[in-house]
Amino acid sequence: MKQTVYTASPESQQIHVWSLNSQGELTLVQVVDAPGQVQPMVISPDKRFLYVGVRPEFRVIAYRIAPDDGRLSEAGAAALPGSPTHISTDRQGKFLFSASYNAGSVSVTPLGQDGLPGNVVFQAEGLEGCHSANISPDNRTLWVPALKQDRICLFTLSDDGALTAQTPAEVATVEGAGPRHMAFHPNQQYAYCVNELNGSVDVWELKDPNGKIECVQTLDMMPPDFSDTRWAADIHITPDGRHLYTCDRTASTITVFSVSEDGSVLAIEGYQPTETQPRGFNVDHSGNYLIAAGQKSHHIAVYEIKGEQGLLEEKGRYAVGQGPMWVVVNAH
Repeated sequence: MKQTVYTASPESQQIHVWSLNSQGELTLVQVVDAPGQVQPMVISPDKRFLYVGVRPEFRVIAYRIAPDDGRLSEAGAAALPGSPTHISTDRQGKFLFSASYNAGSVSVTPLGQDGLPGNVVFQAEGLEGCHSANISPDNRTLWVPALKQDRICLFTLSDDGALTAQTPAEVATVEGAGPRHMAFHPNQQYAYCVNELNGSVDVWELKDPNGKIECVQTLDMMPPDFSDTRWAADIHITPDGRHLYTCDRTASTITVFSVSEDGSVLAIEGYQPTETQPRGFNVDHSGNYLIAAGQKSHHIAVYEIKGEQGLLEEKGRYAVGQGPMWVVVNAH
């Protein structure tokens, strides 16, 4: 399996393209100068395109991915109604979702059969601090955390890209939690949400046959002796569902969780110091490596995921562009 790692550095307006080998070593393949501050990124389900959100001219840019070495070539672009904070696609590659923190909204952009983005077909507003849009494993429900409202809004995705509020229309976190990014267990029965403001992780059970969604666990992700301002950012799970990771930018730490076999229970296994102000990270498709970006160190670090606990051991450190804040990995 060949793997390519893409890192977005908005301050220098660059995307770095890296080849990741089986020993966890990165080799620089390409540096792309982006037309603006490149921030969120997502790879299409068919692995043919990298979609990138840029500002200050709010757009999504589609880059075609070369199948042999992962190099990028710009293929198309489309306007977005607000500054893109997070972008994602549905699981069939028909729609792209853009969450906008500043606009308090999530928009839906159709993706053509050629993979290129079209004009926005739907926008849901009134989502204060909208921080991500996360399609459920069954491709039916879009989970949209509204950080400033301590709620995650639930929308049904229609065949034409419209979003309809579900019943119930939302689930609530505790006051002051600030729900931000999410991950789903591969068994499709549980979702995990990292809360930016109180540094916790919520476990949401999805499997109730009547559609009821329940928070079955909330776990503090910070070390017991941490007393500074909590500023959690990102969350990812390994492909086998055994290990979950979150990061905090103030502490510059990645928290390591083990996940119970059914996905319902998290337990903290350790804390890994990492690059300064880790805004984004990701796990490779083999589940063997984690790549973290330091927004203030202007470097990325590769860690090997080791043993039953899933603890991290640094394998290498690489300079990238300025202010790196997004990492995605493609397998081809």
